[in-house]
Amino acid sequence: MELLRFFKRFRFVGLVILGLSIIIIAIFYTALKPTAVLPVYQPAMVDPELVDESIQYVKKYHTIAPFSMINQNGETITAADYDNAIYVADFFFTTCPSICPIMTKNMYALQQKLSSYPAVKLLSFSVTPEIDSVAQLKRYAVENKVDDSRWNLVTGNKKEIYQLARKSYLVVKEDGDGGPNDMIHTENFVLVDKQKRIRGYYDGTQASAMDDILRDIAILIQEK
Repeated sequence: MELLRFFKRFRFVGLVILGLSIIIIAIFYTALKPTAVLPVYQPAMVDPELVDESIQYVKKYHTIAPFSMINQNGETITAADYDNAIYVADFFFTTCPSICPIMTKNMYALQQKLSSYPAVKLLSFSVTPEIDSVAQLKRYAVENKVDDSRWNLVTGNKKEIYQLARKSYLVVKEDGDGGPNDMIHTENFVLVDKQKRIRGYYDGTQASAMDDILRDIAILIQEK
């Protein structure tokens, strides 16, 4: 009986100690848990078929090169518009009958899901700039509910676009130098960080990959 009265008397204290112990354990677990870190992709880490010979063995300091394009509103868009910004890039063309409509649908899904991250941007380069005029891009943007404040569809010098795909974003096999008969096709979505470094590659035709991008964007946002 004495023992029972003892436990009743100190039951509250015991519960408090138990609660504090759980909190302390949780704090230690969180503190010791490794922080998720995304790789910084360098040309030497990517399939050599997707990298120009001149940079295939580069192991550090690779960043997206400067560029100047025109978007769906006739505005000049340069790399400076993406300074200090996390963004997802892809390469497409408006008359593509195969993978591009799927990729555009998935990019739109990203646009919607990124409402919680208004500073994150999207960028789509046309690989048929001779077809994708500003007017054509605008029609495509309207049809696909593109948010102009977040997502640029850009056209410009074909050779420059192809060099960006090959030498900066590292997403296509060698298909020429951007001449009139060249055509590149890639399903890759590329995640770029605030320092213009590549932090992830994803299959833009797979809806499930959009969840992977969102997860990785959340990791980048937490980076110091």
